[in-house]
Amino acid sequence: MMHVELLYKNYSVRTLKDSDCSRKGSPAPNSMLRVLLSAQASSARLSGLLLLPPVQPCCLGPSKWGDHWPPGGGPHAGPVQGLQRLLEQARSPGELLRWLGQNPTKVRAHHYPVALRRLSQLLGSLPQPPPVEQATLQDLSQLIIRNCPSFDIHTIHVCLHLAALLGFPSDGPLMCALEQERRFRLPPKPPPPLPSILRGGQRLEAALSCPRFQRRPQQHLIRSLAEARPEELTPHVMVLLAQHLARHRLREPQLLEAIAHFLVVQEAQLNSKVVQKLVLPFGRLNYVPLEQQFMPCLERILAREAGVAPLATVNILMSLCQLQCLPFQALHFVFSPGFINHISGTPHALIVRRYLSLLDTAVELELPGYRGARLPRRQQVPIFPQPLTTDRARCKYSHKDIVAEGLRQLLGEEKYRQDLTVPPGYSTDFLLCVSSCGSVLPVRAQDPFLPYPPRSCPHATRDPAQRVVLMLRERWHFCRDGRVLLGSRALRERHLGLMGYQLLPLPFEELESQRGLPQLKSYLRQKLQALGLRWGPEGG
Repeated sequence: MMHVELLYKNYSVRTLKDSDCSRKGSPAPNSMLRVLLSAQASSARLSGLLLLPPVQPCCLGPSKWGDHWPPGGGPHAGPVQGLQRLLEQARSPGELLRWLGQNPTKVRAHHYPVALRRLSQLLGSLPQPPPVEQATLQDLSQLIIRNCPSFDIHTIHVCLHLAALLGFPSDGPLMCALEQERRFRLPPKPPPPLPSILRGGQRLEAALSCPRFQRRPQQHLIRSLAEARPEELTPHVMVLLAQHLARHRLREPQLLEAIAHFLVVQEAQLNSKVVQKLVLPFGRLNYVPLEQQFMPCLERILAREAGVAPLATVNILMSLCQLQCLPFQALHFVFSPGFINHISGTPHALIVRRYLSLLDTAVELELPGYRGARLPRRQQVPIFPQPLTTDRARCKYSHKDIVAEGLRQLLGEEKYRQDLTVPPGYSTDFLLCVSSCGSVLPVRAQDPFLPYPPRSCPHATRDPAQRVVLMLRERWHFCRDGRVLLGSRALRERHLGLMGYQLLPLPFEELESQRGLPQLKSYLRQKLQALGLRWGPEGG
């Protein structure tokens, strides 16, 4: 057993002079701590130093009572309030610790400042401070350290203040744990500005690698690219740039042309796994570069790398398919039995077969002069068996539900189909069947699908009814400028049109301008009547 001042004998001990205490009515902080730890400090002097502000109770979020307190009072009613009273009335440090340790289910965050305050009162206000075992202080410290992650910022500040006054070392476990929790609750510092001494290529890479790089204006990227030396533009930097443009739908011609030029210049050093990432934004953003060697360069890379990385090869062809620039030689290779057998046992076999099915559809609809190998029918799978990821992620922002309700009230549920997937696997937003005289027919009484492939069916046997597809053109279906459809959207509309479906686009600008369901119904009526469609009495 020993007094608390003996626990911290490494601290220098000095008695305050009377003039120190009287100056400005209060002692200096360092002097106050030394008096607290001094073996010669009188009880009167200690009691004057430890006039601490009352600890405010801290609420650490909802309890089992939610936002409502149990009958009988506020947040400290019942056992919680009783424990606080017991702590405030504890007669020794050991009793104080027992109340905390023996009531773990009743202890709340605000009890620890109460315990520290009572400990300071016990050590400072009694004529003879009671002896304190070192284990008692260590146990109290460990209780606070173990529970301080649940403290709010106010409780942490109060505990830091009281622990410092009690003389706990600033580099000890208790003060370090409280200080660490305090830092965790500070707002994060903004990222430092990019140093101006960085060269163009380094500055571009730093901007694109920053978590907030999407907020940087495009002119900054263009300027950094212009200032970069050729040797500074590495494949890593250009891949970051390509991914940035594709992810944020930025159809920026200067940056896209820089990527195309880099691909042509570095052709010999690039493999297909890097090239697939460099060409991704061109297909996604529906942008054919002006660089004349772009397509010949890609054809040479495909001829060189096609057998090395099958998935990368098909990814490159998918981008070119969106641009309507498919090279015949590469198609002949990926449709060959050897290539198909090679990918059959790989982990990405299904996704490759889906892409090959789409490429085969493009050959069927857009390349009548192609006479090479085709994907066997048994290898074909639906292209898009479910809505695209972006549509599923943004469904709550879509106009689909209100358009469906407008069509239901305008036409009736039996005269349209929603989210129907038509062969060879394209999803449609809304599909109508229309007779040769323009009447909207009940869909369930008709075959909603047009035959695929279309040229395999003689014109004489074709169903005279038209299929009208209402296509929602949401804001995220376009590049950031809002004028050019993304490559995948343009490809779907192009192929549906080539298969014989009549398309009725519903642009987001027009949909957003409709105020309420009555206006939307009037808008849909005008759109359908402009096609010469007729339906029940409401359409008259």
